[in-house]
Amino acid sequence: MDRRKFLLGSGAALIASSSLVSLSAFGCSTKKTEKSGHLVLRFKPYELKLKHAFNLAKSSRTTTPGVQVELEYDGIVGYGEASMPPYLGESVESVTTFLNSLDLAQFTDPFRMDEILSYVDSVAPNNRAAKASIDIALHDLLGKIMGQPWYKIWGLSLENIHPTSFTISNDTPEVVQQKIKESEAFKVLKVKMGVPGDKELIETIRKSTDRPLCVDANQGWDTKEEALEMCNWLADKNCLFVEQPLPKEMIDETAWLRERSPLPIFADEAFQRLPDVIKFKGVYDGINIKLMKSTGLHEAYKMAVLAKSLGMKVMLGCMTETSCAIAAAAQLSPMVDFTDLDGNVLIANDRFEGLSFIDGKVIPADKPGLGVSIIKGKE
Repeated sequence: MDRRKFLLGSGAALIASSSLVSLSAFGCSTKKTEKSGHLVLRFKPYELKLKHAFNLAKSSRTTTPGVQVELEYDGIVGYGEASMPPYLGESVESVTTFLNSLDLAQFTDPFRMDEILSYVDSVAPNNRAAKASIDIALHDLLGKIMGQPWYKIWGLSLENIHPTSFTISNDTPEVVQQKIKESEAFKVLKVKMGVPGDKELIETIRKSTDRPLCVDANQGWDTKEEALEMCNWLADKNCLFVEQPLPKEMIDETAWLRERSPLPIFADEAFQRLPDVIKFKGVYDGINIKLMKSTGLHEAYKMAVLAKSLGMKVMLGCMTETSCAIAAAAQLSPMVDFTDLDGNVLIANDRFEGLSFIDGKVIPADKPGLGVSIIKGKE
C-alpha cells in the first residue's frame, strides 16, 4: 500500500474520535459532517491576560491581543494561534481581516504544505503572526493525520532539549522577589533590561539566586559605548548572552559591539525572516527565532538549519502565548542552543494542556501533531 495513503487512513482513524473540540465557540455546528475534501478555516479573538505587568524598555502591558485558529480537513482539526505584542504592528483587526481574505477551501490536499503556505504568504505583505497561525494549525493537522509529533517527523530527539528560561521584567523589588519565587523550577532566568535601574534589577535578583541569566535589552541601550559597558559589567554576573542590546537600525554599531563584547550578542527585533540569517552573519553571534516573527514552523525550521550551517547560535523564543504556540515551538527545541519558551506560564488564561515541564525543560507530548488539547470548559 502507498505509504501516504496508509498514513492518511490509519492516522485519521486513530485520532478522529479524540482530536476534535466543540466548534460552537467558533460559530459552527458540532454535528459531524461528511468528509469535505478541502481545508476549512475558523478563528476567533482571544485576549491573553498576563499574571504580572510586562515592563519592557519602551512599553508596559497587562494583556496581549490574540486570535485562536482552527483548520479542519475531513473531520480532523488542527489548532493554531496569533499573538500580537505591540512591536509586531499587528492587531486583532488586522489578523482577522487577513484571515478573512484567505481562500483555503481551494486546497484539497493538506500535504501540499509548500503550496499552501506560499499562497498564504503571497496574499499580503507582513502579517507575520496571522500567517503563523495558519502554519501552526496546518502542522498540527498534518501531524494528526500522520499520527506523529513533529519532532519525530523531523527526526529530532527530546534528549537534546535545553532548559528553558523564565522571564523577569523590571518592577518594584517586592514584585521582582515574587517573580523569582515563581521561577524556582526554572534553571535559567531571562531578564528584561534597557530601562532605568538596570543594574539595580540585576543586584536585586542576585540577592536571591545565582542561577544563570540571559539579558534582553529590547533595543534599550542608546549607544555602542553604553552597551559595551553593560556587557562588561554583566560578564561578571553569570550572564550567558545579551539579546538585542541596540536599536535594530544600528547594524554597524552592533557589529562593533560584537567584536568587543565578552558576551555573545543575539538578534531579536532586528531579525525577522529567513533572508535575515545571512544578512546578520558577522553582526550577531546568534538569532532568536520566534514563530510569530517567522510566519511559523515551516520557515523557522529552515532558519535554524541555515544559521547552524553558518556557525551561528540559535535561540528559540516566544511571545506571550497559549500552550498551543509554545507546543509548536517546542517541536523545534532539540535543534537549538537556548530556549525561552515560558509564554504560557506568564498568562492566567491558557486554553490548552499537554505540555510537560520536567527538570527545567519544556517537553512536548508524545502525541500526534502539537500534542495539545483544549482544556474542558475553555472551548
